[in-house]
Amino acid sequence: MSTPRIVVTGIGATSPIGATAQESWDALLDGASGARTLEYDWVEKYQLPVTFAAQAKVRPDTVLPRPVSKRLDPASQFAMVAAQEAWEDAGSPEVAPERLGVDFATGIGGVWTLLDAWDVLREKGPRRVMPMTVPMLMPNAAAGNLSLHFGARAYARTVASACASSTESIVNAVEHLRAGLADVVIAGGTESAIHPITIASFASMQALSRRNDDPATASRPGSIDRDGFVMGEGAAVLILETEEHARARGAKIYAAVVGGGVTADSYHITANDPEGHGAARAVEMALAMADASPADITHINAHATSTPVGDPNEYQALKAVLGDRVDEIPVSATKASTGHLLGGTGALEAMFTILAIRDRVAPPTINITTQDPEVPFRISGEKQALGSGPQLAISNSFGFGGHNAVAAFTTV
Repeated sequence: MSTPRIVVTGIGATSPIGATAQESWDALLDGASGARTLEYDWVEKYQLPVTFAAQAKVRPDTVLPRPVSKRLDPASQFAMVAAQEAWEDAGSPEVAPERLGVDFATGIGGVWTLLDAWDVLREKGPRRVMPMTVPMLMPNAAAGNLSLHFGARAYARTVASACASSTESIVNAVEHLRAGLADVVIAGGTESAIHPITIASFASMQALSRRNDDPATASRPGSIDRDGFVMGEGAAVLILETEEHARARGAKIYAAVVGGGVTADSYHITANDPEGHGAARAVEMALAMADASPADITHINAHATSTPVGDPNEYQALKAVLGDRVDEIPVSATKASTGHLLGGTGALEAMFTILAIRDRVAPPTINITTQDPEVPFRISGEKQALGSGPQLAISNSFGFGGHNAVAAFTTV
């Protein structure tokens, strides 16, 4: 029995640079930055060492009906906004509930709900804690609420693999579809963790950029003067389905998801393997599933968070698999524009990768002053043409806990 081909028929996003998928893509190509100073009294109250982040351009509770948003943590709100856009973009597929799945991700989950409830408990007592607190804060809340909203009964799965989460969800969705367990899957990831506790924690481990005087240029992956990542928030969603199902209903097709690899470093809880063995294996697995070789790759969306250690490690991992070919492939590091959406970042970057091969253009990577010789990617502050031939692109995601996930996409 032949293995079904899996295609992308709908996209949706709400990000620091756009309220929709198309707006985010247009802003990315224009070299926009979503990072800006945080205008909250808690920044000064807690004397946070980092005073900026890449907040979503549009708050989700201004888009969703109030009765809906009141029952959802901001992370689930972002997920719902992006999923509704993606579903409509896919033509609102007619699919039996038992053949519709949800594979959704988050790195942290409902941190705002959890910590707001803790404040209420301390200040007003247990009777004032909302009864919906646990259903709002649980990491699977986004997947569960999407399943309820769209009537998805095939399955509703949650991945929480830190910054690799939503790429892993996409790979999982492909595996479920290939196994015949669903015809259509809503896949993606979300995060809303721009909170005093997460900023303080990431700053304490010296992971965040401290360019408080110039937030827009703070995320600078591949640049020799990078000093950390920028917190971001938002969500992105792909509607995935078997090609047979998509063709039968006359759906437009953005791209095919032809490969995926998920591995673990087993090296350190926060640092990635400096020799990149786990990341390299994930790339190898994605290429093997795609029945492709390094020579076939035409574009890479790098994980490239703008940390001093992470960027060179990713380059070394790719070089171990791709050899000198890695220096010829147009690379984009889109966190320079969007910041780092943690559990939502892989889905957003997968969407950018799909649009890059569709439009045959690698988005610019802003804020590079002098490229680090230890990260000699073919990376540019200008858009790079991808050519007219067949396209095969990979999108990388690596996370705390040693999680690695890589997805491969081709033009159709």
